[in-house]
Amino acid sequence: MSTQADAAKLLVRTLEAEGVEYVFGIPGEENIHFVQALNESSIRYVLVRHEQGAAFMAEIYGRLTGKAGVASATLGPGAINLQLGVADAQTNSTPVVAISAQVGLDRIYKESHQIVDLVSLFRPITKWSELVPTPEALPEIVRKAFKTAQTERPGAVYLAIPEDVESASVSADLGPLRVNVVQPQEPSAAQIARAADVLAMARQPIVLAGHGATRAHASEALVHFSEKLGLPVATTFNGKGVFPDDHRNALGAVGFMRHDYVNFGFDEADVLIAVGYELQEFDPVKVNPHADKKIIHIHAMPAEVDDHYPVEVGIQGDVSRSLRALGDAVHRRWDVNGTGRRIRELMRDELAEGRAEDGFPLSPRRIVADIREAMGREDIVLADTGAVKMWMARMYPTYEPNTLLVSNGLSSMGFAVPGALAAKLAHPERKVLAATGDGAFLMNSQELETAVRENIPITVLIWEDDAYGLIEWKMDLELGRSSNIKFGNPDFVAYAESFGAHGYRVTAADELLPTLRKALNDDGVSVVTVPVDYSHNLQLTDKLGELTDPF
Repeated sequence: MSTQADAAKLLVRTLEAEGVEYVFGIPGEENIHFVQALNESSIRYVLVRHEQGAAFMAEIYGRLTGKAGVASATLGPGAINLQLGVADAQTNSTPVVAISAQVGLDRIYKESHQIVDLVSLFRPITKWSELVPTPEALPEIVRKAFKTAQTERPGAVYLAIPEDVESASVSADLGPLRVNVVQPQEPSAAQIARAADVLAMARQPIVLAGHGATRAHASEALVHFSEKLGLPVATTFNGKGVFPDDHRNALGAVGFMRHDYVNFGFDEADVLIAVGYELQEFDPVKVNPHADKKIIHIHAMPAEVDDHYPVEVGIQGDVSRSLRALGDAVHRRWDVNGTGRRIRELMRDELAEGRAEDGFPLSPRRIVADIREAMGREDIVLADTGAVKMWMARMYPTYEPNTLLVSNGLSSMGFAVPGALAAKLAHPERKVLAATGDGAFLMNSQELETAVRENIPITVLIWEDDAYGLIEWKMDLELGRSSNIKFGNPDFVAYAESFGAHGYRVTAADELLPTLRKALNDDGVSVVTVPVDYSHNLQLTDKLGELTDPF
């Protein structure tokens, strides 16, 4: 006769078997057995202050490690609060497993207290959403959840665990399933040959590297491919760092709201080699407005359909192996033309000009330049959604993958502060900075308390303008005026200190860099507030709108 075990403990054993190190969440009455089982395991339970923060932490952990981050909540409102971060992970191709409690099977079929059809709510924003119907199903369902979340295209999975399933007894002989890892396939030799034929006739190809190239760890192969064929490389905002910005073939990032310097590289190209590019990163009409470029799509998955992304050849398989095979099959070389060199010079000049700007409040370019000066090559910056993201994604030079993180799938506000905690847990050896507008900061600022309590040293840099700056920018551009975007702020120094964090306020341009360096070296959590002059927003878009030639 087999002995009995707690189903909650079985659930935790399955998570341990998947290599889970952290669960981010808030407990509820309906999952207390699960939380207690975590407390007795090798997994660290990180108690957060809002379930949205838990989901964003799981997302950033998954993005940086490639292993599904895990967020946990109780039923009803707790589970619903997870949804924004879960949807953000799904649209940013990031592996996350969200687990919540649900009412017991003895009353799930009727309108009882806190009953919401959570599986149906999560289904449109996940790869898979399921209810655990019996404790004996836990090993199979958890294995499927992680396999689904982590397999290309990665994304979010949701599991609802009824209260009576979580507290039930199961056979002690029941345990986790063996973890099998899906291996990327070899590229098709026929497709490599077809792509090589396209390139043999190309006048000026260009490479666009996206988030999928980062996930595939294809940086080395991408650099080799570019150098061997003499091709310029641009990245998406989510792909920043997969090709180093200080490389002679780098063009920078594409995705800004106006025709930026890097777009001129695409204007001259007749063939676009898209490496790990995904449609949700940005609209391909911005780089192929006439739908006349021949596109070679290199990814672990097929291309999405779009009339401005007509794929001439699709190479599906391991990205690095595909790049090496295609590089070996092409027997000619191009020169990165003068336009490419000029694009790099323009961006370098703009950053240098920003470094010299001493106005107060600070120009966005000065803030970007000082952040770059304060951070090491492998340190991590999370740029929250808003005008901050536009300036950072456009101008901030990156040299390693995943060292500037933005949300470009769902473009959620409020992810940077909670995400910074997860980034520091994933890479404790690196400095981590959350760059955020004052609007986005206050959406999840309560996670400062989590960082202080859990002893997770991060730095938060608040770009303060007392407004929703990006919306003001868009209104001014399209309407010639703005409305309903101004708000008030607390004293951010006192606010930070009330949580037990260090608080700093920049009062002159030359204070930002030394203050940043001090904050980043603090043994604890630091918040730096810098007033920003967003009159530079319109100056930038006006300048780019008038630009017709990079020379």
